[in-house]
Amino acid sequence: MAENSAAPRHILVIGMGAGDPDHLTLAAVKAMRRAEVFFVLGKGREKESLTRLRRDILDEHLTGPYRVVEAEDPWRDRTQDDGARYTSAVHDWRHRRADICERLIIEELAPGECGAFLVWGDPSLYDSTLAILEDIRDRGTVAFGHTVVPGISSVSALAARHRVTLNRVGRPIHITPGRRLAQDFPEDDGDIVVMLDGHETFTQLTGRGLWIHWGAYIGTPDEILVSGPLDEVAGRISRLRAEARERHGWIMDTYLLRQSTEEADRPAAGADGAPG
Repeated sequence: MAENSAAPRHILVIGMGAGDPDHLTLAAVKAMRRAEVFFVLGKGREKESLTRLRRDILDEHLTGPYRVVEAEDPWRDRTQDDGARYTSAVHDWRHRRADICERLIIEELAPGECGAFLVWGDPSLYDSTLAILEDIRDRGTVAFGHTVVPGISSVSALAARHRVTLNRVGRPIHITPGRRLAQDFPEDDGDIVVMLDGHETFTQLTGRGLWIHWGAYIGTPDEILVSGPLDEVAGRISRLRAEARERHGWIMDTYLLRQSTEEADRPAAGADGAPG
């Protein structure tokens, strides 16, 4: 049964940038100072550093009283690569995530209070929080409004760290997950931003005259950058990914692929991927 309240809850969905605490916008800081409760879905022991970074950001920017409520992020089946099965697995995971967030909002946020989710990067780019909140609202079990505060995405941070623009004159930009890249490689000479490429699909695209700007853990002290002709650096990126995953237990990386041009393609990284 839906609850009735004269003072509905309010949820802030705040983009906190790709990892660098200095990427937090003034709008994000102001929004954070409105919140009384922060909801955090933990990713397990392998990603404890991400939860710590959230807490560090809160400690740096907030002085008034607030609460942090944590819950374990539900398990997700990442073995499905087939289109229909993959979509079904993601919908199932989001539904279970919505169950958890619904409970947190009802139990931990009183009517009239303001709560917040701190979202990596930008809430509108490859993040599930907005879809999950819409799911909860459609259930009618708890009334709340919500506001979205944009953040610096990993894509923007990647381009900035490599000192390149995402767009080039007269060319489109494609944003795609890695699992779609090999089967749907654009043939219109556009530039391609690739996210969530756990299978290193870029290794299947050598011999096309492509240049890659790649980055992992962008904006954090563990940041790794590599830029160069794909045919020359694909193996090096694979090695760095394996080493980083072994060291941290997880990896988040993003890359830009484009046809090589003298104007745009110059490395922004030093030896072994150290930032240049």
